[in-house]
Amino acid sequence: MTSMDTSLPPVAAGADRTGGGPGGPAGGPDRGGQALRAWAAGLAARRWDALAVTGTLALAVLVTSSLWADPDRRVLSRNARDHAFFEWMLAHGARVVSHGGSPFLSTRMGFPDGLNAMANTSVLGLSLPLSPVTLLFGTGVSFAVLVTLAFAATGVCWYLLFSRHLTRSRPAALLGAVFAAFAPGLVTHGNGNPNLVAQFLVPWVVWRTLRLRERGRAVRNGVVLGLLVTWQAFINEEVLLLTALAAGLYAGLLALVRRQLRADVVVPFVKGLAVAGLVALALLAYPLWVQFLGPHSYRQIGMDLDRFSNDVVSFLAFSYDSLGGAVSGESGHAPHPTEENTFFGLPLAVLVVGLVWWLRRDSRAVAAAGVGLVFALASLGPVVKVAGHRVGAGPWAALMHLPVLDKVVRTRLGLVVTPVVAVLLVLAADRVRTLAADTPAPSAAALRLGWVTLLAAVLLPLLPTPLHTAGRLPVPAFLTAGTWRQYVGDDQSVVFTPPASGLDAQALTWAVADPDVSIANGYFLTPHPVTGASTFNPPFRHYGELLYRVSLTGRAPVTTEQDRRLAIEDLRYWRAAVVVQLPARHPDVVRAATTRLLGVDPVLVDGAWVWDVRPLTAAG
Repeated sequence: MTSMDTSLPPVAAGADRTGGGPGGPAGGPDRGGQALRAWAAGLAARRWDALAVTGTLALAVLVTSSLWADPDRRVLSRNARDHAFFEWMLAHGARVVSHGGSPFLSTRMGFPDGLNAMANTSVLGLSLPLSPVTLLFGTGVSFAVLVTLAFAATGVCWYLLFSRHLTRSRPAALLGAVFAAFAPGLVTHGNGNPNLVAQFLVPWVVWRTLRLRERGRAVRNGVVLGLLVTWQAFINEEVLLLTALAAGLYAGLLALVRRQLRADVVVPFVKGLAVAGLVALALLAYPLWVQFLGPHSYRQIGMDLDRFSNDVVSFLAFSYDSLGGAVSGESGHAPHPTEENTFFGLPLAVLVVGLVWWLRRDSRAVAAAGVGLVFALASLGPVVKVAGHRVGAGPWAALMHLPVLDKVVRTRLGLVVTPVVAVLLVLAADRVRTLAADTPAPSAAALRLGWVTLLAAVLLPLLPTPLHTAGRLPVPAFLTAGTWRQYVGDDQSVVFTPPASGLDAQALTWAVADPDVSIANGYFLTPHPVTGASTFNPPFRHYGELLYRVSLTGRAPVTTEQDRRLAIEDLRYWRAAVVVQLPARHPDVVRAATTRLLGVDPVLVDGAWVWDVRPLTAAG
């Protein structure tokens, strides 16, 4: 195994390792037998390829089955806000295709200022291709398609990389691919973060990066890599950064382990990398300018990133979205319910250590293990915690203030460990296959049975369970049937009460019922007007603070003339045409408080309580 080139050249399906059949070298008397064996091997390989595609798709459908039960009426209960946010982004991508306009900026949320889609997770690399689905079937179906294909495509692409460039064993490749696509770290992000699940370009980026070593093909290889990098940037920049860091570290460790840092390898690699950089920079220059310097861009992350670090115990625990987690329950060691990035379980952790020792003579395994160790330690953050107890400074403390790295969510560095474990499983399965082929039949059968039994014991607890969903409140016909158009002009907005914010996803769910509607406030990253750091929604104005407190407490304060004056100023700022009541904990109290504040009686229109505030805003 150590003889395989790190540039990962294609491996012919069914190739004979001896270079000839039992009748002699190629072209000898056994030519017909060789052809027959090659045909049979090719047929078997194609069957495994078909199994890989259908199997990963079936598993993806199983994981997302709770969404498919009713895409328009089910919501991911562990992360309803991000579910609604990505549905809005799917609607945004579809609207760009159907109506034109900038894909990078929008005023449909946060009206009239709008939002910077590039400074958010706009998933334009997914929403634009899925626009026909969104336009035909709606955002609920489109979101379910997105998550399902994200899992399936990631699995298929890892299978293609492993089966063509890492091993001749299709079963070993499928084992690694299923783990890489359905490990707990990815399934946990199936709860509302499809941009982190959709890693189907990662295997191609890794492969094309390694192929930069080819002499005489710097331009071609560089252009292909640059295009892949550009597409991945429009899916998720965080995954792109992690891939680049991991691939660079792997290449460096491999060169160190093999002690093969030759000019004939380095020169074409550097040339190809330069071409890839130029291509990606040319295509991404304007989008990145919008992201970092354009309207509503921000320079700092407002959230406490240090809180989003992995606990050492998390590597030994089972994810809540796995069979083991379904039995043991939530461990409480994740920084967020959808950030169980390193929940591999104790059995797999022990197996990985054993595999690294067993494969220690394989330079690829050693380099991959080094990458996994570095990223596992980095994911612990600046302070190492064991079962919630701080035990000392972590290695990330020395890197956390570097440009770009200072914006990385620490726990997600652990996502790199998943493909590392997948590579180790592939190499180990291939080693077992080789040993079994060179072992007498009874012992070979025992070896295969022992390996399968070990894998079953270790991996069965990690099998994913269907994503957790709950019913979502129906959207009134006032929005779904377009009744709102009778009240709202092209340069006006709908204001919700309580106001739309990151504290409640319902407003986004109602807003995507019709992608043409513009809403005030919302749930998206935008700079704070004072600090410039990112916040998850525009700061509440007076109207928002007052009504949100009412919705929380169920107590309405005495409304003063100053309250009315400030509320009307806010409505004029938002160019509000109507105020629409959202579902709230205390709906009657909220409705009464809104009525007193506005001095306008609400009317029940197509299932929604509506305040027509055009006379108030027009007077300004």
